[in-house]
Amino acid sequence: MFDQLPDTWKDIIETLAIPIAWIPYMQQAMLDFFSDSSSGWITAAKFLFMIFPAALIVSAVWCTQLSIYTLPFRSGRVRFLTMILLAWWDAARAIWLYWVGLFRVVVVATGWCFTLVRLAIRLLSDAFKQILFLPFSMTGKMTKSYFQPGVPWIAFVLLILWCLLEALIFTYTLYPTVSEVLADLVGADAPQFTGPVLYMFLFLLIMGSFACLQVLFETFKKKEYKFLVQMIVVELFVMFFEVMFLYRELVDAITPWIAQQTSDQFRMGIVSTLGLAAFGWVGVRGMTWFLFGQFGTPPLLAFISRKPMAAQEGAEAAATSHELPVWWRAPIDDFKREIGWLHEKSHEMLEYLSLPALHVLAAALNFGMILVASHPVFSIPFKNLKTIMEPQAILNQLQLQSKKVSP
Repeated sequence: MFDQLPDTWKDIIETLAIPIAWIPYMQQAMLDFFSDSSSGWITAAKFLFMIFPAALIVSAVWCTQLSIYTLPFRSGRVRFLTMILLAWWDAARAIWLYWVGLFRVVVVATGWCFTLVRLAIRLLSDAFKQILFLPFSMTGKMTKSYFQPGVPWIAFVLLILWCLLEALIFTYTLYPTVSEVLADLVGADAPQFTGPVLYMFLFLLIMGSFACLQVLFETFKKKEYKFLVQMIVVELFVMFFEVMFLYRELVDAITPWIAQQTSDQFRMGIVSTLGLAAFGWVGVRGMTWFLFGQFGTPPLLAFISRKPMAAQEGAEAAATSHELPVWWRAPIDDFKREIGWLHEKSHEMLEYLSLPALHVLAAALNFGMILVASHPVFSIPFKNLKTIMEPQAILNQLQLQSKKVSP
């Protein structure tokens, strides 16, 4: 390294460079140690566990050896050497704290992962239990809600099904008559869509019949006698229409042996047919009304008019308010608490990640500050990140210490 120097200066410079001449060879040995690895995992492990300690040792050696050249010019040499020795002690502690800090990071990260996995398993297990017991819980809720005040869905569904069934029966009995009448009017066969149109028409008429009964009963309950007479007249017209055009055809279709009697003692005429049809209408309407019609008609009218059922709205709301699913609330609350805990501990995790490397860097900086300013800057180990001063605070502290030393 000193071959190009003159011979007169070569021996002097080599003698002066003895304290630091061996340091480049040590650095080269360290570089060979990091670069000579059999696999990538070993290289990564070396850099993770040894790069910061190696950098600290190199900086400490350089500062210590360079301080030898400053000893003849320093006052308080004993104090200076004491600080150098304490700096090496702090460097050893910083390296140890670096390795311990890495272990603590691994332990804390493993604990957090275990907590998240446990939370995920709990959510999945609760969801699986809810899915497994869903049929039983739904059956229990349906049974419980059925025996509580609310919309009588069973009566509503039965009313719709009965109207559909009755419209189907009357369509079957009236279709030949309607087809014949249409054929006479247009002079051709009845169209193919006559049956569906007749079915929808009869379906609406039958639902209207139940609606008229509902209005009649409501008028009677409210004792509105002025409208009661009007509704009785309307109901008579409804009864006459259904008996004349619907139930009469049904009686003719299902009782031919009565309608076509040729006995001399009894012959069924139009009066007997209409009377039997009227009794049939009263019987059918009475049975269906008292079974499900009086309970299913109000929801039907409310559904058509898009108005809530005022008498049952509060009871239904009170019933549904207690039926909200709550199985997922406990896991979600636990998840929120865990997330809050993670946010609270994120600063600690930052300290766990930062303090190991900061200990090493602070120890290296202490060597440089001892060499330059004759006193260290940081007190190792750090308890937390708050104890690490900002650069401006460090400069202010250095200025105060220089003023104290200058007198």
